[in-house]
Order: sequence, then structure tokens, then C-alpha cells
Amino acid sequence: MLYKYVLVFIGAAIPWIEVLAVVPLGIIWGLSPAIVMITAFIGNMVTLIPVVIAFDRLKLWYVRRRQKQDKPSKKSVRAVKLFQKYGVIGLAFLGPILLGTHIAAFIGMAMGARRQNMILWMGISIAIWVFAVGLLTSLGFNLFV
Repeated sequence: MLYKYVLVFIGAAIPWIEVLAVVPLGIIWGLSPAIVMITAFIGNMVTLIPVVIAFDRLKLWYVRRRQKQDKPSKKSVRAVKLFQKYGVIGLAFLGPILLGTHIAAFIGMAMGARRQNMILWMGISIAIWVFAVGLLTSLGFNLFV
């Protein structure tokens, strides 16, 4: 059973899979909802914090990659609009469901958010999403799988 918790941790750490998918999956597997939620939160934060801290290097890589393409992706355009309309807090709370936490954090940093604010609000957002999804799944609402 330990390997399932490891899979929850790894799944939460992988961009685009993240907590919205692995929390319900872990609970459906019959794992403890509380431990699944904690494991998923830690797994997501373990990869999110380095993205925010290493932003400058990632931005350089991203800019070079985007220069090879003709136009920005739909997710990038959506993220910029979210940030302009709602700021760091809005991006942190809407990002996980619309873009993914890593992309949301990256875009927030690209738009000028401070590292501490981005980590704080993304952490709060991830904790709330993990709790909400875990609670709904535990109550029998399988909306996210």
C-alpha cells in the first residue's frame, strides 16, 4: 500500500496531473483521505517552490522556446488575462483548475509577482483545493476523475 502513497506524491508533483487528479484517485484506491491530501499537498509544493525560486533561469528557457513558435499558447494567454484581472491571489486560486499550479506560478512570476507572495498564495490555494477535492471525493462526489 505504501507504493500507492508514493504514486500519489509523484502524481501531485507532475505538472498537469497534480492534486486535482491524484487526490480523488488515491481516495478511490481506498487510501486514507487525510494522508492522501497531505501527501498530494507536499508532492505539489515540492516541485512548485523550485519553479518559483528558479524562475529567472526558467524564464530564459521559456523565452527561447517561445521564440521558436509563432504565437503564445492558449494557456499562456489565459494566464496573463487571469493575472491582469485578478492578481496573484486570483491566479493562485483559479490557476490550478484552469492552467495547473506550475504554469500559474510561472506566469505570476513573469507578470512581476514577488516570490514570497507567489509561494504563500499558491500554497494556500493548493491546500484549499486539496481539502475541497478530498472532502468531495470522500463524500462520494467523483467530479474530478
